[in-house]
Amino acid sequence: MRVRTWTPLIWALCAGTAFAAISTAEMNRLRDSANVVRELRDMPEKGIPEDLWNRADCVVVIPSMKKAAFGIGGEYGRGVMSCRHANAWSAPLFMTLAKGTWGLQIGAEQVDLVLLVMNERGAEKMLQDNISLGADVSVAAGPVGRSGTASTDAQFSAEILSYSRAAGVFAGIDLSGGVLKPDKDSNTDVYGPGHVARDIVMGQGVAVPAAANDFMRSLSSEARATTGKRPRGN
Repeated sequence: MRVRTWTPLIWALCAGTAFAAISTAEMNRLRDSANVVRELRDMPEKGIPEDLWNRADCVVVIPSMKKAAFGIGGEYGRGVMSCRHANAWSAPLFMTLAKGTWGLQIGAEQVDLVLLVMNERGAEKMLQDNISLGADVSVAAGPVGRSGTASTDAQFSAEILSYSRAAGVFAGIDLSGGVLKPDKDSNTDVYGPGHVARDIVMGQGVAVPAAANDFMRSLSSEARATTGKRPRGN
Protein backbone atom coordinates (compact mmCIF):
# COMPACT_ATOMS: atom_id res chain seq x y z
CA MET A 1 0.00 0.00 0.00
CA ARG A 2 2.81 2.38 0.82
CA VAL A 3 4.39 1.69 -2.57
CA ARG A 4 1.12 2.51 -4.32
CA THR A 5 0.82 5.74 -2.36
CA TRP A 6 4.28 7.06 -3.23
CA THR A 7 4.69 5.77 -6.79
CA PRO A 8 2.52 8.46 -8.48
CA LEU A 9 4.37 11.18 -6.60
CA ILE A 10 7.76 9.77 -7.59
CA TRP A 11 6.60 9.47 -11.22
CA ALA A 12 5.39 13.07 -11.23
CA LEU A 13 8.66 14.36 -9.81
CA CYS A 14 10.67 12.44 -12.40
CA ALA A 15 8.45 13.61 -15.24
CA GLY A 16 8.95 17.19 -14.13
CA THR A 17 12.72 16.97 -14.42
CA ALA A 18 12.59 16.95 -18.24
CA PHE A 19 12.37 20.76 -18.30
CA ALA A 20 14.33 21.43 -15.10
CA ALA A 21 17.69 21.96 -16.78
CA ILE A 22 16.62 24.60 -19.32
CA SER A 23 19.25 27.34 -19.22
CA THR A 24 18.90 31.11 -19.36
CA ALA A 25 20.53 31.05 -22.81
CA GLU A 26 17.91 28.57 -24.07
CA MET A 27 15.08 30.64 -22.60
CA ASN A 28 16.53 33.73 -24.28
CA ARG A 29 16.73 31.86 -27.58
CA LEU A 30 13.02 31.02 -27.37
CA ARG A 31 12.14 34.59 -26.40
CA ASP A 32 14.21 36.13 -29.20
CA SER A 33 12.80 33.68 -31.75
CA ALA A 34 9.26 34.66 -30.74
CA ASN A 35 10.10 38.34 -31.19
CA VAL A 36 11.60 37.73 -34.65
CA VAL A 37 8.56 35.77 -35.85
CA ARG A 38 6.11 38.32 -34.51
CA GLU A 39 7.93 41.30 -35.98
CA LEU A 40 8.45 39.76 -39.42
CA ARG A 41 4.84 38.64 -39.69
CA ASP A 42 3.59 42.08 -38.70
CA MET A 43 5.28 43.87 -41.62
CA PRO A 44 2.46 44.11 -44.20
CA GLU A 45 4.50 45.50 -47.10
CA LYS A 46 7.95 44.09 -46.37
CA GLY A 47 7.42 40.91 -44.36
CA ILE A 48 6.93 37.22 -45.13
CA PRO A 49 3.89 36.73 -47.42
CA GLU A 50 1.18 35.20 -45.27
CA ASP A 51 0.12 32.72 -47.95
CA LEU A 52 3.61 31.22 -47.91
CA TRP A 53 3.61 31.15 -44.11
CA ASN A 54 0.30 29.26 -44.17
CA ARG A 55 1.68 26.69 -46.63
CA ALA A 56 4.91 25.98 -44.73
CA ASP A 57 5.25 22.60 -43.03
CA CYS A 58 7.93 23.84 -40.60
CA VAL A 59 9.60 27.07 -39.55
CA VAL A 60 13.21 27.54 -38.41
CA VAL A 61 14.14 30.78 -36.63
CA ILE A 62 17.78 31.77 -36.00
CA PRO A 63 17.81 35.05 -34.05
CA SER A 64 20.97 37.18 -34.07
CA MET A 65 23.22 35.03 -36.24
CA LYS A 66 26.71 36.42 -35.68
CA LYS A 67 30.14 36.43 -37.20
CA ALA A 68 31.85 33.47 -35.59
CA ALA A 69 34.83 34.12 -33.38
CA PHE A 70 36.42 30.84 -34.37
CA GLY A 71 36.89 31.60 -38.07
CA ILE A 72 37.56 34.57 -40.30
CA GLY A 73 34.35 35.49 -42.10
CA GLY A 74 32.49 32.57 -40.56
CA GLU A 75 28.99 32.91 -39.20
CA TYR A 76 27.19 30.90 -36.54
CA GLY A 77 23.76 30.93 -34.98
CA ARG A 78 21.45 29.03 -32.66
CA GLY A 79 17.70 28.87 -33.03
CA VAL A 80 14.62 26.69 -32.95
CA MET A 81 12.41 24.75 -35.36
CA SER A 82 8.73 23.83 -35.10
CA CYS A 83 6.51 21.84 -37.48
CA ARG A 84 2.80 22.15 -38.16
CA HIS A 85 0.49 19.26 -37.28
CA ALA A 86 -3.20 19.73 -38.02
CA ASN A 87 -4.39 22.29 -35.46
CA ALA A 88 -1.12 22.94 -33.66
CA TRP A 89 2.64 23.44 -33.90
CA SER A 90 5.11 20.98 -32.43
CA ALA A 91 7.33 21.59 -29.43
CA PRO A 92 10.40 23.59 -30.55
CA LEU A 93 13.49 21.65 -31.61
CA PHE A 94 16.72 23.51 -30.84
CA MET A 95 18.94 23.94 -33.91
CA THR A 96 22.34 25.33 -34.93
CA LEU A 97 23.40 26.87 -38.27
CA ALA A 98 26.98 27.52 -39.40
CA LYS A 99 28.64 28.65 -42.61
CA GLY A 100 31.99 29.82 -43.93
CA THR A 101 30.60 33.24 -44.87
CA TRP A 102 27.55 34.94 -46.33
CA GLY A 103 29.03 38.37 -45.81
CA LEU A 104 26.19 39.35 -43.46
CA GLN A 105 24.55 41.87 -45.76
CA ILE A 106 25.36 45.57 -45.65
CA GLY A 107 28.19 44.98 -43.23
CA ALA A 108 25.96 43.98 -40.31
CA GLU A 109 27.54 42.14 -37.41
CA GLN A 110 24.47 39.95 -36.97
CA VAL A 111 21.23 39.00 -38.73
CA ASP A 112 17.92 37.37 -37.89
CA LEU A 113 17.07 34.41 -40.13
CA VAL A 114 13.73 32.70 -40.82
CA LEU A 115 13.50 29.55 -42.94
CA LEU A 116 10.16 28.24 -44.21
CA VAL A 117 10.28 24.48 -44.88
CA MET A 118 7.73 24.05 -47.64
CA ASN A 119 7.13 20.29 -47.79
CA GLU A 120 7.40 17.05 -45.84
CA ARG A 121 10.48 15.95 -47.78
CA GLY A 122 12.32 19.04 -46.63
CA ALA A 123 11.11 18.56 -43.06
CA GLU A 124 12.43 15.00 -42.98
CA LYS A 125 15.84 16.15 -44.17
CA MET A 126 16.01 18.82 -41.48
CA LEU A 127 16.01 16.15 -38.78
CA GLN A 128 19.29 14.67 -39.99
CA ASP A 129 22.71 15.74 -38.74
CA ASN A 130 24.82 18.21 -40.71
CA ILE A 131 22.41 19.03 -43.54
CA SER A 132 24.09 21.22 -46.16
CA LEU A 133 21.68 23.84 -47.45
CA GLY A 134 21.64 23.93 -51.23
CA ALA A 135 23.24 20.48 -51.50
CA ASP A 136 21.25 18.08 -49.30
CA VAL A 137 18.14 20.25 -49.30
CA SER A 138 17.19 22.89 -51.87
CA VAL A 139 16.98 26.48 -50.64
CA ALA A 140 16.08 29.78 -52.29
CA ALA A 141 15.70 33.39 -51.18
CA GLY A 142 12.04 33.89 -50.35
CA PRO A 143 9.82 36.59 -51.89
CA VAL A 144 8.94 39.55 -49.70
CA GLY A 145 5.82 41.61 -49.12
CA ARG A 146 2.07 41.24 -48.96
CA SER A 147 1.81 40.50 -52.69
CA GLY A 148 4.99 38.44 -52.91
CA THR A 149 4.60 35.04 -54.53
CA ALA A 150 6.95 32.17 -55.29
CA SER A 151 7.25 33.23 -58.89
CA THR A 152 10.66 31.96 -59.96
CA ASP A 153 11.47 28.36 -60.84
CA ALA A 154 13.90 28.18 -57.91
CA GLN A 155 11.23 29.33 -55.48
CA PHE A 156 8.61 26.97 -56.90
CA SER A 157 10.89 23.95 -56.46
CA ALA A 158 12.77 24.91 -53.30
CA GLU A 159 12.22 22.84 -50.17
CA ILE A 160 13.21 25.87 -48.07
CA LEU A 161 12.54 29.60 -48.56
CA SER A 162 14.90 31.76 -46.50
CA TYR A 163 14.68 35.30 -45.17
CA SER A 164 17.00 37.63 -43.28
CA ARG A 165 16.80 40.91 -41.40
CA ALA A 166 19.79 43.11 -40.60
CA ALA A 167 20.00 46.76 -39.52
CA GLY A 168 16.29 47.18 -40.21
CA VAL A 169 16.48 45.74 -43.75
CA PHE A 170 14.39 42.63 -44.46
CA ALA A 171 15.00 40.51 -47.56
CA GLY A 172 15.22 37.04 -48.97
CA ILE A 173 18.69 35.52 -48.66
CA ASP A 174 20.46 32.59 -50.31
CA LEU A 175 21.79 30.38 -47.51
CA SER A 176 23.41 27.81 -49.80
CA GLY A 177 26.40 26.20 -48.13
CA GLY A 178 25.12 26.59 -44.59
CA VAL A 179 25.19 23.54 -42.32
CA LEU A 180 22.05 23.08 -40.24
CA LYS A 181 21.60 20.46 -37.54
CA PRO A 182 19.73 19.75 -34.29
CA ASP A 183 21.42 21.16 -31.19
CA LYS A 184 21.73 17.88 -29.25
CA ASP A 185 23.01 19.46 -26.03
CA SER A 186 20.17 21.98 -25.78
CA ASN A 187 17.53 19.42 -26.74
CA THR A 188 18.80 17.10 -24.01
CA ASP A 189 18.78 19.97 -21.50
CA VAL A 190 15.19 20.89 -22.30
CA TYR A 191 13.55 17.53 -23.04
CA GLY A 192 15.81 15.01 -21.34
CA PRO A 193 17.96 12.27 -22.91
CA GLY A 194 15.05 10.08 -23.96
CA HIS A 195 13.84 12.13 -26.93
CA VAL A 196 15.40 12.31 -30.38
CA ALA A 197 14.76 15.15 -32.85
CA ARG A 198 12.00 13.26 -34.64
CA ASP A 199 10.09 12.71 -31.40
CA ILE A 200 10.06 16.43 -30.64
CA VAL A 201 8.79 17.84 -33.95
CA MET A 202 6.86 14.91 -35.42
CA GLY A 203 4.13 14.87 -32.79
CA GLN A 204 5.27 12.01 -30.59
CA GLY A 205 3.68 13.36 -27.43
CA VAL A 206 6.50 15.69 -26.38
CA ALA A 207 5.13 18.49 -24.19
CA VAL A 208 5.93 22.13 -24.91
CA PRO A 209 8.09 23.62 -22.13
CA ALA A 210 6.58 26.63 -20.38
CA ALA A 211 9.50 28.79 -21.54
CA ALA A 212 8.36 28.22 -25.16
CA ASN A 213 4.77 29.40 -24.70
CA ASP A 214 5.39 32.85 -26.20
CA PHE A 215 7.17 31.32 -29.19
CA MET A 216 4.23 28.98 -29.77
CA ARG A 217 1.81 31.92 -29.66
CA SER A 218 3.89 33.79 -32.24
CA LEU A 219 3.57 30.82 -34.63
CA SER A 220 -0.12 30.24 -34.07
CA SER A 221 -1.44 33.80 -34.15
CA GLU A 222 -2.32 35.44 -37.43
CA ALA A 223 -0.28 38.36 -38.61
CA ARG A 224 -2.18 41.64 -38.35
CA ALA A 225 -1.80 42.12 -42.10
CA THR A 226 -3.85 39.05 -43.05
CA THR A 227 -7.31 39.24 -44.54
CA GLY A 228 -8.82 36.51 -42.39
CA LYS A 229 -7.19 33.45 -43.89
CA ARG A 230 -6.61 30.79 -41.25
CA PRO A 231 -3.36 28.81 -41.12
CA ARG A 232 -3.52 25.42 -42.81
CA GLY A 233 -5.22 22.84 -40.64
CA ASN A 234 -7.11 25.41 -38.51
